[in-house]
Amino acid sequence: MSSLFPPLSNETRRTLICLSGLIDKVFPLPGRFRAGLPRDVAELSRLLTADRQDRSASYLGKPALLSAYLRYFMPWNIYRLCRLLSALPLDLKSHDTVNDLGAGPLTLAASLWITRPDLRKLPLEFRCVDRTPAILEAGKKFFLALASETGGDGCPWVIKTIRGELKRHGGLSVEIKGKPAALTTAINVYNELFWNFSPLDREGLGVFADRAARLLSSLTEPSGAILVMEPGIPRSGEFVSLLRSSLMDEGRDPLSPCVHSGTCPLPGVPRKAGTSRRGSGTKAKWCHFAFDTEDAPDALHRLSYAAGIPKERAVLSFILAGPVSPREGLKNAKTGGPVKVRVISDAFPVGEAWGRYGCGECGLVLVKGSRRSLENSPSGALEELQLLDGVNDEKSGAFVARKL
Repeated sequence: MSSLFPPLSNETRRTLICLSGLIDKVFPLPGRFRAGLPRDVAELSRLLTADRQDRSASYLGKPALLSAYLRYFMPWNIYRLCRLLSALPLDLKSHDTVNDLGAGPLTLAASLWITRPDLRKLPLEFRCVDRTPAILEAGKKFFLALASETGGDGCPWVIKTIRGELKRHGGLSVEIKGKPAALTTAINVYNELFWNFSPLDREGLGVFADRAARLLSSLTEPSGAILVMEPGIPRSGEFVSLLRSSLMDEGRDPLSPCVHSGTCPLPGVPRKAGTSRRGSGTKAKWCHFAFDTEDAPDALHRLSYAAGIPKERAVLSFILAGPVSPREGLKNAKTGGPVKVRVISDAFPVGEAWGRYGCGECGLVLVKGSRRSLENSPSGALEELQLLDGVNDEKSGAFVARKL
């Protein structure tokens, strides 16, 4: 069994623990403002979630909200990315370039630096695009301090900040000059664009995903990769599923988390209206992964509790698409041997047993077994399981596998 989110290395954990002190060193916060930090964090959280309509395009240009972002959202985003990046098959070489769309405070660059010490000596160029100059400059200042603290002087990475933004029609407001990138990323940015699509407008969301895929692929060299990560909510899962299909139309098959290059069995759209939210009659199934945050820095947990938004689990949806290559079709279900299954959902009761949904080489798989046996597999675990010959779940139509 292998996991998408293996435990953090000791070096990564030590660096994450030091982030709070480094942020205070780079962005000193006067004592009279520190008491209001939890309130500012809660206010920014409200603007990012429930009250998006009240948020201006330049909201991070406000000092109090920028400070809250740098001390709360940036460290949590770095933590989530570190958990993800540590096991992703990212192959970067000397003089490669990375496009980071919606870069914010250079979260991706910082997370790569922390989790991939093997890359710290390579000359790489990062083109970081964001609509808010203040957050880009803050991120560059923080990254240089991080590199100096953890890798010594003379960081070979070149950081270029570019003012621009992704547009709702799928384009980019600015031209990125230079050769196509070995890696193009968009982290926690597309949800700001697709949020206003009606939940019933799957066609419109599909058109948006097509345009996004064409843009991302055009910015990436044919041998390169594309990484998109979004919050692990149903709408994000639906978008990521559509984007996966659109990227495959561009000739870019998924490298992770998918175990196949066929039709996505977890598109995130309702299957049966009015069914229970629990059990195999779940109303909608979407691809997302969750992991406990007990290894996140204590200082970050304390600030989270003070702001009234504790984070006991992190949840995300993502797709890593690879080089342009001939597309493979969905394979027929294997019944004579074990199949690879990526465990996705939490455990839920199925009659007298328990079940978890997974994505397999054959499509959607319902993994059944005891609650203890199922919960021993973390979200994102890749397992080889035997399908029950000729058995499908009555409610979801999924293939069924038994886990002892």
